[in-house]
Amino acid sequence: MRNLSSRELRQLYLDFFRSKGHAVIPSASLIPENDPTVLFTTAGMHPLVPYLMGQKHPAGTRLTDVQKCVRTGDIDEVGDTSHCTFFEMLGNWSLGDYFKKESIAWSWEFLTDEKWLGIPKEKLSFTCFEGDADAPRDTVSHDRWVEMGADPSHIVYLPKKNNWWGPAGLTGPCGPDTEIFYDTGRPACGPDCKAGCDCGKYLEIWNNVFMEYNKVGEGKFEPLAQKNVDTGMGLDRTIATLQGVESVFDTDAFSGIIELIGKLSHHSYKESDATVKAFRIIADHIRCATFILGDQRGVTPSNVDQGYILRRLIRRSIRYAMQLNIPRYGIVEIASAVIDQYGDIYPELEENREKVLSELKREENRFADTLKKGIKEFNKTAANAQDGKIDGISAFHLYDTYGFPIELTMELAQEKGITVDVDGFHAAFAEHQKKSQAGATQRFKSGLADHQEATTALHSATHLLHKALRVVLNDDTISQKGSNITAERLRFDFSFPRKLTPEELKAVEDLVNEQIGRHMPITCEEMTVAEAKAQGAIGLFESKYGERVKVYTMGDFSKEICGGPHAQNTGDLGHFVIKKEEASSSGVRRIKAILEK
Repeated sequence: MRNLSSRELRQLYLDFFRSKGHAVIPSASLIPENDPTVLFTTAGMHPLVPYLMGQKHPAGTRLTDVQKCVRTGDIDEVGDTSHCTFFEMLGNWSLGDYFKKESIAWSWEFLTDEKWLGIPKEKLSFTCFEGDADAPRDTVSHDRWVEMGADPSHIVYLPKKNNWWGPAGLTGPCGPDTEIFYDTGRPACGPDCKAGCDCGKYLEIWNNVFMEYNKVGEGKFEPLAQKNVDTGMGLDRTIATLQGVESVFDTDAFSGIIELIGKLSHHSYKESDATVKAFRIIADHIRCATFILGDQRGVTPSNVDQGYILRRLIRRSIRYAMQLNIPRYGIVEIASAVIDQYGDIYPELEENREKVLSELKREENRFADTLKKGIKEFNKTAANAQDGKIDGISAFHLYDTYGFPIELTMELAQEKGITVDVDGFHAAFAEHQKKSQAGATQRFKSGLADHQEATTALHSATHLLHKALRVVLNDDTISQKGSNITAERLRFDFSFPRKLTPEELKAVEDLVNEQIGRHMPITCEEMTVAEAKAQGAIGLFESKYGERVKVYTMGDFSKEICGGPHAQNTGDLGHFVIKKEEASSSGVRRIKAILEK
């Protein structure tokens, strides 16, 4: 088995699939375009949904990439051997081209051939979809693994909760998958321990999704006209496997960052369970925060949406840095080390270095003020504790309002000789999550990245709005920083340093409606990025589409690089009405608008 560095694995993966006729495309932004169903790009499929649904991709039908991803659902698991909030997903794609047999054959070749990774085949196990009322058992994948040389006893059928990849939103392309696991050599947890068990013996390193279906509603699936392959190999986990280390934090991807934390804290990484956890959380959270801040559509800390997640990551890392006695602004030095390590691979990090470091410093200052207020509130809470115990609701209030992790509340309580109702805290936390999830479901129930007429019209209107802002405010540096489009309304974030006046908002609204009233055709052309720029197109998301891009033109008014979908004529949009203009984050404004028929 080859002992590769993270850089070597990235390049080897892309070289392998390039040799199989795949075009290499760059990573898309961590902030999804026109998809209100998710806050971050959590998988390689998100930027490619239009092409999975049948749109033609400029680079062809075989693609490969290394996609930046953020997942925060397991944030409380960070600190173990394998969970990270930011990660890189190596992927290869078939858009209506090859299917299961080729995909599995190439996965097997890349994993086991000594020219590539050279993993002993006896160390690999596989899971396949067992079938249910929605779709049949995936015997094709099972049989193909056996044909390639897999031990049949190493192949397990599992239900939909294990071996089915759902759509990026509530509806969309989906299908069964086959997952690849590496036997870590750890003892089995029992006689039934097998691939898919979460005891730690089997580590999932690759997932091949076969998108055969389109989910059109709750429990409703239709055959997909274009069958696709979507694969994902986690870079960190695979490198840990190849380097034979205990955790992803012991690989070369983290070694320099971990070493710096040791120097700043004057602690040894593995001197105790507590330092292991703290080092890992700081390393993971600051790496993730650096990538979010440094993204080409990067956000800044706030109390809503992506900014809220970012703030939580930064403040959690600061808290653990305080536990290790890392001096103030130590997280800024750690972020700088992250940029040094990844800047040549993701140039946007180097380009935004000053922004990343200044925002981290600013947030640490804010948190220091919040912490002082929180300590005062804690002292009041402790003084009113009944029977020497802080109740769970009060502990959650400290967490929710002042950013106090339960561990901090417990430490402060211990110093005063009192305890905390930890179970009550977790119950209050669970109730909060339940309400938040219900609110998110309500908020996004019709906010799908779909082709509904209303959604398409509002998406088209964002192009007119963007250009109108540049014209009215006489500022060609204004750029889109995010959008959130449902069938009912659009939300458009753009770079601008101040609040717009009522007169400016009226002028923007009037200019958009003037262009709608001109009944201009909306046309699409494919061209290179250089050609698009030469024609004056705004290159908002050019890094995501590769060498050739789609350029949408609206008469003589707007020309933008975009993935679609769009209306056919501005006259089809309706009457544009701005409902609200507000701050989104530092240097970013937000407009909410609707279209009235």
